[in-house]
Amino acid sequence: MVFGKQIAGMGVVALGLTLAAASAAAQPQTATPVATNQQIPDAPRPQTLPQLNPITPVGPAIPDAPPPANAGAPAKDDQLPPTTSLPAATQETIAPDPDQGPAPELDSKIFKLPTVRVNFVQLPFTVKDSKGQLVPGITWRDVRVFENGKRQQMSVYTTDPFPLSVALVIDQSVDYHTMEKINDSLEALQGAFAPYDEVALFTYNNGVRKQTDFLAAQSARFSAILERSKGKGREPDMAMGGPLDQTQIVNNQIVDPNTTATRNQQGITHYAEKQFHTLNDAILAAAVSLGHMPPGRRRIVYVISDGKEYGSTAHEKEVIRYCQTNNITVYATLVGDSAVPGTEFLDRIHLPFTMRDNALPRYTEATGSGAPDYEFRQGGIEKSFQKITVQARNQYTIGYYSHEAALDDRFRTTEVVVLRPNLTVISKKGYYPTATRTAMPTPVTPSATP
Repeated sequence: MVFGKQIAGMGVVALGLTLAAASAAAQPQTATPVATNQQIPDAPRPQTLPQLNPITPVGPAIPDAPPPANAGAPAKDDQLPPTTSLPAATQETIAPDPDQGPAPELDSKIFKLPTVRVNFVQLPFTVKDSKGQLVPGITWRDVRVFENGKRQQMSVYTTDPFPLSVALVIDQSVDYHTMEKINDSLEALQGAFAPYDEVALFTYNNGVRKQTDFLAAQSARFSAILERSKGKGREPDMAMGGPLDQTQIVNNQIVDPNTTATRNQQGITHYAEKQFHTLNDAILAAAVSLGHMPPGRRRIVYVISDGKEYGSTAHEKEVIRYCQTNNITVYATLVGDSAVPGTEFLDRIHLPFTMRDNALPRYTEATGSGAPDYEFRQGGIEKSFQKITVQARNQYTIGYYSHEAALDDRFRTTEVVVLRPNLTVISKKGYYPTATRTAMPTPVTPSATP
């Protein structure tokens, strides 16, 4: 009995301990704070950025998402027109970015190619009186312009001077007397140009040589190049004659066979040396250099020569066509035998079955500068520089839009008429159309002021 009560008491004690452990596990455990005297600073706050307006880059149009397969697709006969979306081969659905906002709408002007009218024609002309002097004061009311016989409406009329781009061509195949006059007169050449003019220099004898590219006309460098480009000229042919123009013959035998020119010939046959005057090649080389000049300048080839042509690879008609296509005017000062008084009149008269020795009048007439300047003396050559530059700079200029097709590759004749008596109008005979835009001055409405 007593033993049983002890066991029962031990069971009760064990049960009490079990219940106490269970209640302790059920209650939350509270951590005992640790007392400390160190102050911990707060973390820095994030910086507040201002409200930004992001710029959405311009890109191709974003195609719309394709509709569901069974969402009211139209019938085959009622297909919608094609949209401006990407092609089917590269089409993909691009979801818009919510951070960048809606896709921008493209302006139709972004992809529009600029159009430039190339049928504008710029036509300079000169007016002279019966004494050959320039006539100022011509207004737009006095001028009529015709193309292929049809009157054109003027869009531009100006009397403002233009800067000059001059390709100077000097003939070094003349005789040494004429070459000496040209060399001495070159010192007055720079004084004929303005500070805003530019000049390139070409010389020719048996071939063409480019002395310098375009430089300021009044620069010291161009003066040094002029001095370097002075030539010696060509020696004249020695006339054969006299007692020593035949070989020595004794007993019908030639004493010295070295003195005879041809076998079994008693006289000495003299063959003149071939002289090459590559005038066409020189003008073409100068014109090509002017073709790359920017618009807004007068393009001029200025030739100082006797006008003789022989041995060029370029043909005269081809060179004239190139000048007429690129708005290039040829001016010339004739020197040497071609400038003898009376030669100017003879050049206008062409005898049948004879060859013309002077080619420069055809260049000047076809490109719109009139007759060349005939100067035989050094003083006349120096005055010719000033005369030609003044005429080229102070031309009247009209512009109009041609009624012909833009590019038909046919020559178009032009004519300028001034409604005043006893005046001579000098302008080019016509032009060939080109796709290059012509330099057009700022359009000015003709004023009513005379």
